[in-house]
Amino acid sequence: MTRIGLLSDTHGYFDTRIAHHLQDVDEIWHAGDFGPSELILRLVGLAPVFRGVYGNADGPDVRYSEPLVQDFRVEGLHVVMTHIGGYPGHYAPAARQLLAQTKPGLFVCGHSHILRVMPDPKRNLLMLNPGAAGRHGFHKVRTMLRFGIDRGKVVDMQAVELGPRTALLDTGA
Repeated sequence: MTRIGLLSDTHGYFDTRIAHHLQDVDEIWHAGDFGPSELILRLVGLAPVFRGVYGNADGPDVRYSEPLVQDFRVEGLHVVMTHIGGYPGHYAPAARQLLAQTKPGLFVCGHSHILRVMPDPKRNLLMLNPGAAGRHGFHKVRTMLRFGIDRGKVVDMQAVELGPRTALLDTGA
């Protein structure tokens, strides 16, 4: 089994709660809107494997190091990740085209700041959006996802609440 920590929309914010929830994962995935590229360096050091995509708010430094789309396999599961994706029945046009071309079993996106875990029976996939782990945006609670992939199946899904977006006691920046 491969243990995954999934986050998105950090917008440059990283605190000890994020690091705590990533400390025992095998892979960290970030679905875009990192903020400054220094955040990537912090994440890369926390797990053996790091995968990310750039988001619409990311600058040239992040766009240079991270692709628009990641298309890969973990434990036999075909995964596609991009920042702007939407959700079943309401995919963004580019995401619809991407899903039609790649036919993944797991589709990961960010952008909306809304945590969603939704099956898409029409496309035979599971869609994941971890919400937003940063402070920038309209969300009230910072979130991320933890889960495993075992022999082609997503298992042990956990939605993690990292605290209020405006918490005064957050450490790190």
